[in-house]
Amino acid sequence: MKKTNLVKTLEVNKKQAEFYNTKKKNLPTKIWSNIREKTLKGIRKELNILQGSYDLHKSWFGNLSDKKVLDLGCYSGNYHSLYLAKNSKSYIGLDLSDTAIHKLNEKLKDIPSAIGLAKDFLSDDFNETDFDIIYAYGVLHHFENVDLLISKLNEKLAPKGQIISYDPLETSTPIWFIRKLYRPFQSDAAWEWPFNRKTLRKLDANFNILEKRGVLGYAKWYFIINLLPISKQKKLKIGKKWHQKDWEKSNASMSHLFKCMQLTMHMEKK
Repeated sequence: MKKTNLVKTLEVNKKQAEFYNTKKKNLPTKIWSNIREKTLKGIRKELNILQGSYDLHKSWFGNLSDKKVLDLGCYSGNYHSLYLAKNSKSYIGLDLSDTAIHKLNEKLKDIPSAIGLAKDFLSDDFNETDFDIIYAYGVLHHFENVDLLISKLNEKLAPKGQIISYDPLETSTPIWFIRKLYRPFQSDAAWEWPFNRKTLRKLDANFNILEKRGVLGYAKWYFIINLLPISKQKKLKIGKKWHQKDWEKSNASMSHLFKCMQLTMHMEKK
Protein backbone atom coordinates (compact mmCIF):
# COMPACT_ATOMS: atom_id res chain seq x y z
CA MET A 1 0.00 0.00 0.00
CA LYS A 2 2.82 2.42 0.88
CA LYS A 3 4.49 1.77 -2.49
CA THR A 4 1.16 2.30 -4.30
CA ASN A 5 0.69 5.64 -2.53
CA LEU A 6 4.21 6.68 -3.44
CA VAL A 7 3.76 5.82 -7.13
CA LYS A 8 0.48 7.76 -7.21
CA THR A 9 2.06 10.78 -5.56
CA LEU A 10 5.07 10.75 -7.91
CA GLU A 11 2.68 10.79 -10.89
CA VAL A 12 0.80 13.75 -9.43
CA ASN A 13 4.12 15.53 -8.87
CA LYS A 14 5.02 15.14 -12.55
CA LYS A 15 1.85 17.04 -13.42
CA GLN A 16 2.70 19.57 -10.75
CA ALA A 17 6.14 20.11 -12.31
CA GLU A 18 4.52 20.74 -15.71
CA PHE A 19 2.11 23.21 -14.13
CA TYR A 20 4.84 25.23 -12.42
CA ASN A 21 6.98 25.23 -15.55
CA THR A 22 4.17 26.86 -17.53
CA LYS A 23 1.91 28.31 -14.78
CA LYS A 24 -1.09 27.91 -17.07
CA LYS A 25 -4.20 28.52 -14.96
CA ASN A 26 -7.86 28.27 -15.91
CA LEU A 27 -10.16 31.27 -15.41
CA PRO A 28 -11.48 30.35 -11.91
CA THR A 29 -7.90 29.80 -10.69
CA LYS A 30 -6.82 33.16 -12.15
CA ILE A 31 -9.74 34.89 -10.44
CA TRP A 32 -8.96 33.21 -7.08
CA SER A 33 -5.25 34.05 -7.42
CA ASN A 34 -6.11 37.66 -8.19
CA ILE A 35 -8.41 37.93 -5.17
CA ARG A 36 -5.81 36.28 -2.96
CA GLU A 37 -3.03 38.59 -4.15
CA LYS A 38 -5.07 41.78 -3.90
CA THR A 39 -6.84 41.05 -0.62
CA LEU A 40 -5.06 38.51 1.55
CA LYS A 41 -1.54 39.47 0.52
CA GLY A 42 -2.49 43.13 0.86
CA ILE A 43 -3.79 42.54 4.38
CA ARG A 44 -0.69 40.52 5.35
CA LYS A 45 1.56 43.31 4.10
CA GLU A 46 -0.46 46.15 5.60
CA LEU A 47 -0.65 44.56 9.05
CA ASN A 48 3.02 43.50 8.93
CA ILE A 49 2.02 39.82 8.97
CA LEU A 50 4.33 38.89 6.09
CA GLN A 51 7.43 40.60 7.46
CA GLY A 52 6.66 39.43 10.97
CA SER A 53 6.57 35.83 9.75
CA TYR A 54 9.83 36.23 7.82
CA ASP A 55 11.51 37.74 10.88
CA LEU A 56 10.26 34.88 13.05
CA HIS A 57 11.64 32.32 10.59
CA LYS A 58 15.02 34.03 10.65
CA SER A 59 15.10 33.82 14.45
CA TRP A 60 14.19 30.12 14.24
CA PHE A 61 17.10 29.49 11.82
CA GLY A 62 19.57 30.53 14.49
CA ASN A 63 23.28 30.26 13.70
CA LEU A 64 23.53 28.58 10.31
CA SER A 65 27.30 28.33 10.05
CA ASP A 66 27.38 24.59 10.83
CA LYS A 67 23.97 23.72 9.36
CA LYS A 68 23.06 21.65 6.31
CA VAL A 69 19.91 23.25 4.87
CA LEU A 70 17.23 22.02 2.49
CA ASP A 71 15.07 24.77 0.98
CA LEU A 72 12.14 22.57 -0.01
CA GLY A 73 9.87 23.65 -2.86
CA CYS A 74 11.72 26.95 -3.16
CA TYR A 75 10.84 27.54 -6.85
CA SER A 76 13.34 30.14 -8.16
CA GLY A 77 14.01 31.42 -4.64
CA ASN A 78 11.80 32.60 -1.80
CA TYR A 79 12.31 35.49 0.62
CA HIS A 80 14.97 33.63 2.64
CA SER A 81 16.65 31.49 -0.04
CA LEU A 82 19.73 33.64 -0.59
CA TYR A 83 20.11 34.29 3.14
CA LEU A 84 20.09 30.54 3.80
CA ALA A 85 22.48 29.86 0.93
CA LYS A 86 25.00 32.50 2.00
CA ASN A 87 25.01 31.72 5.71
CA SER A 88 24.70 27.94 5.97
CA LYS A 89 27.46 25.33 5.83
CA SER A 90 25.72 23.78 2.82
CA TYR A 91 22.48 24.57 1.01
CA ILE A 92 20.26 22.72 -1.43
CA GLY A 93 17.31 24.46 -3.06
CA LEU A 94 14.90 21.78 -4.25
CA ASP A 95 11.95 22.18 -6.59
CA LEU A 96 10.01 20.16 -9.16
CA SER A 97 10.35 22.90 -11.80
CA ASP A 98 13.58 22.72 -13.82
CA THR A 99 12.77 26.16 -15.26
CA ALA A 100 12.66 27.66 -11.78
CA ILE A 101 15.80 25.85 -10.61
CA HIS A 102 17.72 27.17 -13.61
CA LYS A 103 16.86 30.69 -12.42
CA LEU A 104 17.81 29.83 -8.85
CA ASN A 105 21.20 28.48 -9.89
CA GLU A 106 21.91 31.75 -11.65
CA LYS A 107 21.45 33.48 -8.29
CA LEU A 108 23.60 30.88 -6.50
CA LYS A 109 26.49 30.77 -8.98
CA ASP A 110 28.88 32.69 -6.71
CA ILE A 111 28.09 30.60 -3.61
CA PRO A 112 30.18 27.38 -3.83
CA SER A 113 28.36 25.64 -0.96
CA ALA A 114 24.92 26.13 -2.53
CA ILE A 115 23.10 24.44 -5.40
CA GLY A 116 19.60 24.16 -6.80
CA LEU A 117 18.23 20.76 -7.85
CA ALA A 118 15.16 19.98 -9.96
CA LYS A 119 14.11 16.71 -8.33
CA ASP A 120 11.14 15.23 -6.52
CA PHE A 121 11.56 15.24 -2.73
CA LEU A 122 9.89 11.81 -2.54
CA SER A 123 11.87 10.22 -5.37
CA ASP A 124 14.90 7.93 -4.95
CA ASP A 125 16.69 10.35 -7.31
CA PHE A 126 16.95 12.72 -4.36
CA ASN A 127 19.15 10.79 -1.93
CA GLU A 128 20.59 13.58 0.24
CA THR A 129 19.95 13.17 3.98
CA ASP A 130 21.01 14.53 7.39
CA PHE A 131 19.56 18.02 6.98
CA ASP A 132 19.71 20.18 10.09
CA ILE A 133 17.00 22.47 8.75
CA ILE A 134 14.25 21.90 6.19
CA TYR A 135 12.67 25.22 5.23
CA ALA A 136 9.28 24.65 3.61
CA TYR A 137 7.57 27.94 2.83
CA GLY A 138 4.14 27.23 1.35
CA VAL A 139 5.08 23.65 0.51
CA LEU A 140 3.93 20.95 2.97
CA HIS A 141 0.26 21.35 2.02
CA HIS A 142 1.13 20.15 -1.51
CA PHE A 143 1.28 16.56 -0.23
CA GLU A 144 -2.09 14.81 -0.06
CA ASN A 145 -0.64 11.79 1.74
CA VAL A 146 0.50 13.25 5.06
CA ASP A 147 1.86 9.93 6.35
CA LEU A 148 4.13 9.63 3.32
CA LEU A 149 5.32 13.21 3.83
CA ILE A 150 6.04 12.71 7.53
CA SER A 151 7.99 9.51 6.83
CA LYS A 152 10.13 11.25 4.20
CA LEU A 153 10.76 14.31 6.39
CA ASN A 154 11.99 12.07 9.21
CA GLU A 155 14.17 10.14 6.76
CA LYS A 156 15.81 13.33 5.51
CA LEU A 157 16.34 15.07 8.85
CA ALA A 158 19.47 14.73 10.96
CA PRO A 159 18.93 13.83 14.65
CA LYS A 160 17.12 16.78 16.25
CA GLY A 161 16.78 18.31 12.79
CA GLN A 162 14.19 21.05 12.44
CA ILE A 163 11.40 21.95 10.02
CA ILE A 164 10.21 25.51 9.53
CA SER A 165 6.97 25.70 7.58
CA TYR A 166 4.24 28.09 6.46
CA ASP A 167 0.97 26.73 5.05
CA PRO A 168 -2.73 27.50 4.57
CA LEU A 169 -5.38 26.05 6.87
CA GLU A 170 -8.95 24.99 6.16
CA THR A 171 -9.99 24.57 9.79
CA SER A 172 -12.07 27.77 9.81
CA THR A 173 -15.67 27.05 8.74
CA PRO A 174 -16.11 30.02 6.36
CA ILE A 175 -12.75 29.35 4.70
CA TRP A 176 -13.52 25.62 4.41
CA PHE A 177 -16.83 26.48 2.72
CA ILE A 178 -15.25 28.91 0.24
CA ARG A 179 -12.52 26.42 -0.64
CA LYS A 180 -15.07 23.66 -1.24
CA LEU A 181 -16.99 25.89 -3.66
CA TYR A 182 -13.81 26.78 -5.55
CA ARG A 183 -12.07 23.39 -5.55
CA PRO A 184 -13.97 21.74 -8.47
CA PHE A 185 -12.73 24.53 -10.77
CA GLN A 186 -9.17 24.76 -9.43
CA SER A 187 -6.29 24.08 -11.87
CA ASP A 188 -3.94 22.87 -9.13
CA ALA A 189 -6.45 20.98 -6.98
CA ALA A 190 -4.53 17.69 -7.24
CA TRP A 191 -1.68 19.04 -5.09
CA GLU A 192 -3.41 21.70 -2.97
CA TRP A 193 -4.34 20.24 0.42
CA PRO A 194 -4.59 22.99 3.07
CA PHE A 195 -4.05 21.59 6.55
CA ASN A 196 -7.11 20.26 8.35
CA ARG A 197 -7.41 19.19 11.97
CA LYS A 198 -6.35 15.62 11.19
CA THR A 199 -3.15 16.87 9.49
CA LEU A 200 -2.29 19.02 12.50
CA ARG A 201 -2.84 16.12 14.89
CA LYS A 202 -0.52 13.91 12.81
CA LEU A 203 2.23 16.55 12.76
CA ASP A 204 1.85 17.03 16.51
CA ALA A 205 2.14 13.26 17.09
CA ASN A 206 5.26 12.83 14.95
CA PHE A 207 7.32 15.94 15.73
CA ASN A 208 8.13 18.11 18.70
CA ILE A 209 6.24 21.33 18.01
CA LEU A 210 8.59 24.00 19.34
CA GLU A 211 6.35 26.91 18.37
CA LYS A 212 3.34 27.62 16.18
CA ARG A 213 1.72 30.86 15.08
CA GLY A 214 -1.58 31.27 13.27
CA VAL A 215 -2.47 34.34 11.24
CA LEU A 216 -5.66 35.76 9.74
CA GLY A 217 -7.99 34.57 12.47
CA TYR A 218 -9.64 37.73 13.74
CA ALA A 219 -7.51 39.63 11.22
CA LYS A 220 -9.12 37.93 8.19
CA TRP A 221 -12.08 40.25 8.76
CA TYR A 222 -9.91 43.34 8.40
CA PHE A 223 -11.27 43.91 4.89
CA ILE A 224 -14.65 44.79 6.51
CA ILE A 225 -12.94 47.39 8.71
CA ASN A 226 -11.49 48.90 5.54
CA LEU A 227 -15.04 49.61 4.35
CA LEU A 228 -15.90 51.70 7.42
CA PRO A 229 -15.88 55.54 7.26
CA ILE A 230 -13.05 55.93 9.79
CA SER A 231 -9.47 57.11 9.42
CA LYS A 232 -6.77 54.85 8.03
CA GLN A 233 -4.90 55.17 11.29
CA LYS A 234 -7.86 53.78 13.26
CA LYS A 235 -8.32 50.96 10.76
CA LEU A 236 -4.67 49.95 11.09
CA LYS A 237 -4.87 50.10 14.88
CA ILE A 238 -7.81 47.68 14.91
CA GLY A 239 -6.22 45.37 12.32
CA LYS A 240 -2.88 45.18 14.11
CA LYS A 241 -4.60 44.54 17.44
CA TRP A 242 -6.50 41.63 15.87
CA HIS A 243 -3.34 40.23 14.32
CA GLN A 244 -1.50 40.41 17.64
CA LYS A 245 -4.33 38.47 19.30
CA ASP A 246 -4.12 35.81 16.57
CA TRP A 247 -0.34 35.64 16.93
CA GLU A 248 -0.42 35.15 20.70
CA LYS A 249 -3.55 33.02 21.18
CA SER A 250 -2.77 30.55 18.38
CA ASN A 251 0.47 29.45 20.06
CA ALA A 252 -1.39 28.54 23.24
CA SER A 253 -4.83 27.50 22.02
CA MET A 254 -5.64 24.96 19.29
CA SER A 255 -9.23 26.20 19.24
CA HIS A 256 -8.05 29.66 18.22
CA LEU A 257 -5.54 28.24 15.75
CA PHE A 258 -8.43 26.49 14.00
CA LYS A 259 -10.00 29.93 13.33
CA CYS A 260 -6.92 31.08 11.41
CA MET A 261 -6.31 30.92 7.65
CA GLN A 262 -2.57 30.28 7.72
CA LEU A 263 -0.06 28.69 10.04
CA THR A 264 3.69 28.81 10.53
CA MET A 265 5.40 26.13 12.62
CA HIS A 266 8.79 25.31 14.07
CA MET A 267 9.09 21.52 14.44
CA GLU A 268 11.86 19.21 15.59
CA LYS A 269 12.52 15.55 14.84
CA LYS A 270 11.74 13.35 17.82
